[in-house]
Amino acid sequence: MRIVSTNFIPDRSRPGLTTTAIGAVDLQGASGNWATVGRRSRGGRRVRRQREKRKGKSVGLRIGTLNVGTMTGKGRELADMMERRKVDILCVQETRWKGSKARSIGAGFKLFYYGVDSKRNGVGVVLKEEFVRNVLEVKRVSDRVLSLKLEIEGVMLNVVSGYAPQVGCELEEKERFCSELDEVMESIPTGERVVIGADFNGHVGEGNTGDEEVMGKFVVKERNLEGQMVVDFAKRMDMGVVNTYFQKREEHRVTYKSGGRRTQVDYILCRRGNLKEISDCKVVVGESVARQHRMVVCRMTLMVCKTKRSKIEKKTKWWKLKKEECCEEFRQKLRQALGGQVVLPDDWEATAEVIRETGRKVLGVSSGRRKEDKETWWWNEEVQDSIQRKRLAKKKWDMDRTEENRQEYKELQRRVKREVSKAKQKAYDELYTRLDTREGQKDLYRLARQRDRDGKDVQQVRVIKDRDGRVLTSEESVQRRWKEYFEELMNEENEREKRVEGVNSVEQKVDKIRKDEVRKALKRMKSGKAVGPDDLPVEVWKCLGEAAVEFLTSLFNRVLEKLQQL
Repeated sequence: MRIVSTNFIPDRSRPGLTTTAIGAVDLQGASGNWATVGRRSRGGRRVRRQREKRKGKSVGLRIGTLNVGTMTGKGRELADMMERRKVDILCVQETRWKGSKARSIGAGFKLFYYGVDSKRNGVGVVLKEEFVRNVLEVKRVSDRVLSLKLEIEGVMLNVVSGYAPQVGCELEEKERFCSELDEVMESIPTGERVVIGADFNGHVGEGNTGDEEVMGKFVVKERNLEGQMVVDFAKRMDMGVVNTYFQKREEHRVTYKSGGRRTQVDYILCRRGNLKEISDCKVVVGESVARQHRMVVCRMTLMVCKTKRSKIEKKTKWWKLKKEECCEEFRQKLRQALGGQVVLPDDWEATAEVIRETGRKVLGVSSGRRKEDKETWWWNEEVQDSIQRKRLAKKKWDMDRTEENRQEYKELQRRVKREVSKAKQKAYDELYTRLDTREGQKDLYRLARQRDRDGKDVQQVRVIKDRDGRVLTSEESVQRRWKEYFEELMNEENEREKRVEGVNSVEQKVDKIRKDEVRKALKRMKSGKAVGPDDLPVEVWKCLGEAAVEFLTSLFNRVLEKLQQL
């Protein structure tokens, strides 16, 4: 194997690793992967995979960064690009969206963003659907810095999106950005992983003499003042500039193209101790989401602990009992399960189990997955075809910079905007037409609930923090912390009121509950409500009619008798 580069990456986690070692030494190969020089172990990759399998489970991630220019009208196109390129996490800059919230952009992808002006700046992070529920915390520092914490099978991953001031901005603004980035890094515990995807608007410079510990030598352009600030930041925080370690063609290193300018201003950084988890990093060409910038993507492998996956909650489709034919079938199957009896047994546990089992067989169960996102139902075939043609025109223009190709690309850009506008208008016109119907109102409420859920940063509380603010991930440590909390809460001494003596208790016979009272109570209860621990909704009792009234009346009276005996 021919070694093109011998650019070493210092790794303090492996002491004693030197260039004169007889054993295997990690070097950077021409293909962008870590090459092995020296004595090779027998079995090669197969042995290495078997060793990793014994050690634990690994999770592969594709993390990228892209200056989108603006998010207006590009959300669904950006999600489509991430889906095609298999990008799991994407830091975006210059979103130019005013607000501080989260929003679904289609295909299961969700954008967490922050901006104070709709004409400039703005940063965000886009997550794939499977990682949305793993979000623990979102810190919106400013319209140039946003930090997001994820818990991936016990591993804490912090993703930071940054957008540095341009070259012509005031020095004070640049120093403020560096200060905000420093504060974010200092707030992250040393044991957690950090990935920064940012448009630093600077050139770190070709060659790495004197800066070998934080960067490689595969760079574009000479270093400028803004690039020196990036290098200084990497040294302060013990981080490495990931793009610079992999030898790629210049086309896969240039992140910004405008006219005759070809530069490298977008970078991905991670802690030097985690550089061994990065297997590749390059610029993705041939995409047309952003006009001038290109997406930088790195491949990262996290070694995680083997944990049991939580089972997907499958629910019985009780809502089908609204249809009379389903209700009739349910009654017949339940009667067969009870041996032809019309009256329900007195035993509550046995009756409830028979009803639940019959409901699962007759009505079926849900898959446990969420319904398809309705935010981009306007994403039709015409829009997709227009965007595909625009992407091909952009690629053609990148290869041959002629005026004819440029005009063709500009025309397709305008056509895509028109197609998207027409598709949205058509979809909303259909929704407005359906609003007068019952189905249309349900769609409207479903959209409102979806948008409210998507606007929340944290979907559910997955983990908690200990006394010192460290995040607990294992089930045992979380339970232990809750136990400590409730022991302190319940054993705290408070002022107590004195009990009044001499209070006469009233003894009175309580009448039995009548069938007509149960019948009226069932009639007043609303359908479509959430079920309780017994997983039996009110629709079941309404469907069973008088048999349910007889059973519930008998059950309530037995409970009442036991209470009177106490």
